[in-house]
Amino acid sequence: MDSALFPKGVKRCPLPQFAVLIGVAGAILLWGVYAMLLCWFKGLNQTNMNDYYGFALWIWADLAVIALGGGAFFSGLLKYVIGKEDLKHLINFAVLIGFICYSSALLILAIDIGQPLRGWFIFWHANVHSMLTEVAFCLSCYFGVLCIEYLPLILENRQLDKVPFFHNFSHNLHGTMAVFAATGAFLSFFHQGSLGGVAGVLFGRPFAFREGLFIWPWTFFLFTWSAAACGPCFTLSLIKLMEKITGKKLVRESAIQLLAKIAGWMMLTYIIAKSADTLYWMSQTHWMDFYSNNAFYGPWILFVEIIVCGFIPAGILVTGKLRQTPSLLVTAAVLAAVGVCINRWVMVLQVMAVPILPFDTWALYLPSWQEVATTILPVAYGVILVALSYRYLPVFPDEAELNPVAEEPAALEADVAVDAPQQELTPAEA
Repeated sequence: MDSALFPKGVKRCPLPQFAVLIGVAGAILLWGVYAMLLCWFKGLNQTNMNDYYGFALWIWADLAVIALGGGAFFSGLLKYVIGKEDLKHLINFAVLIGFICYSSALLILAIDIGQPLRGWFIFWHANVHSMLTEVAFCLSCYFGVLCIEYLPLILENRQLDKVPFFHNFSHNLHGTMAVFAATGAFLSFFHQGSLGGVAGVLFGRPFAFREGLFIWPWTFFLFTWSAAACGPCFTLSLIKLMEKITGKKLVRESAIQLLAKIAGWMMLTYIIAKSADTLYWMSQTHWMDFYSNNAFYGPWILFVEIIVCGFIPAGILVTGKLRQTPSLLVTAAVLAAVGVCINRWVMVLQVMAVPILPFDTWALYLPSWQEVATTILPVAYGVILVALSYRYLPVFPDEAELNPVAEEPAALEADVAVDAPQQELTPAEA
């Protein structure tokens, strides 16, 4: 019986309706898998990457989902290490989104290397002088941490939790979660930063090159800072989207307001630092030479990133009255998430487009359909995993309390029979 797998005290849509959603997302997923197999069997000639664009749509998507997945490590740090207990109401969902983002990032990298059977070379024949080697190690290790953080949620499935071994194992994992949260924050700091450091040391690309602080370029810290600021905003925007789709209140408002406030101050300090970095860079270069008249790389992108998707959402989130207005909260969270994606777009694609030699021209780039399909593939995969997790796992532990439902007597009796020999459901659980 499908309903016997649901978390206690909640209702879910009928199975046929759920199957339609999974079917649509599954069809898109299969389209992406087909394109992925073409790239693996025929090679990277299936893409439109060239001598100008060695990093293209895939790498932008990779850096973007890693930044958006920053809500997992930062929320875990706040909850388990700093002690913001109110975030326990949304930490499960933050971990789920982080798991999706990081597994998607690793999948994109597996496609991008062109020869996935040689992916182990990264670890066995590591180039110790490369920032990308450190990124590969930290990404892989942090994904392992996310698997450990996501595992207790799976074991808390209504039926799996009845198995004494799974129940006790899940309980013990919860007890040591602070260790994994601290480890994840440490790993995330370095791989987020090193992704920015790659751009910061490109001497031949003056659009991205930055001076250093100790052994790191400034972009090292800006990338980590932006992920910690905008990742939680992405998590909040998805929570609100889930509430809109389900028509339910899923997370306590106190937890949403707390995370939004902290993300807002992180966002404000980051965008001030980003503005200072940009102004210093402008003072050292003929900065208008790095922007073109075409629609993709015009000066408008700088205004949108720093003002529209920077100071405006930061101002909303740090102001109590504005933050407590639902529509403004969602707007600010979405703008912040878009802003970090624009930043990664600029640091990956615009860097490659700018002419650096006198005889060069602006190099425009349009991805092939294989690149588009494989970039959309993680989105479909994410939709499927969120749908399955929401349906069968206690992703939102307060859902039953926030949305009490009156079950039919027959359904209630069936529930009690399935859960025997557990205690009878209380009216609140029902």
